[in-house]
Amino acid sequence: MTLKFQGKKKGMTMRFDAQGNQIVCTVILVEPNVIAQIKSSQGKDGYNAVQLAAYKVKPSKVKNVSKPLQGHFAKAKIEPRSSLKESRVENVEDFQVAQELNVSYFNEISYVDISGISKGKGHQGVMKRHNFAGGPASHGSGFHRHGGSTGMRSTPGRCLPGQKKSGRMGNEMVTTQNLRVVKVDLEKNVILVGGAVPGPRNGLVYISKAKKKA
Repeated sequence: MTLKFQGKKKGMTMRFDAQGNQIVCTVILVEPNVIAQIKSSQGKDGYNAVQLAAYKVKPSKVKNVSKPLQGHFAKAKIEPRSSLKESRVENVEDFQVAQELNVSYFNEISYVDISGISKGKGHQGVMKRHNFAGGPASHGSGFHRHGGSTGMRSTPGRCLPGQKKSGRMGNEMVTTQNLRVVKVDLEKNVILVGGAVPGPRNGLVYISKAKKKA
């Protein structure tokens, strides 16, 4: 169980290691996340968790925050935030409401898992969506980018569900695991991770300690 920080993907860059090898990195801006709520197994919630809030809402936009959320932030005595994320933890005694956590949390972490909403590609065919090879490209074949036959004989006389067909592609939660932490910049609240991260530029991502790699 680890905290899930909220950040924004800002773009990509590159770094060089001690051996001179180029490392392609994703730049993630992680502004201080503030604790908006603490849930305890001893209370009415029945489990230990910490709720992190990120990205202050502009004063002119506070009116767009729902009244229940405004009351939620007022109870924690923090300014309204645009994003909330709950993380299960083993022990809540180490945290306090309104406590700010920054990228220094990742100083001792070598690998992270990052989740985000992937780029939406709209309705796509089977070649782009499922990497189908397609049919012959010669003239007159009439079968170039189709999915091919999906029907059956008289038994069972129907198309079985779950087949790979055309449809909506992207715009879903994707998690990339075991990304190496290349650099943590405390002054700029930036973390550099090796490799690609799902989502568009300025897209919201969730960063946590890697589960499968120490």
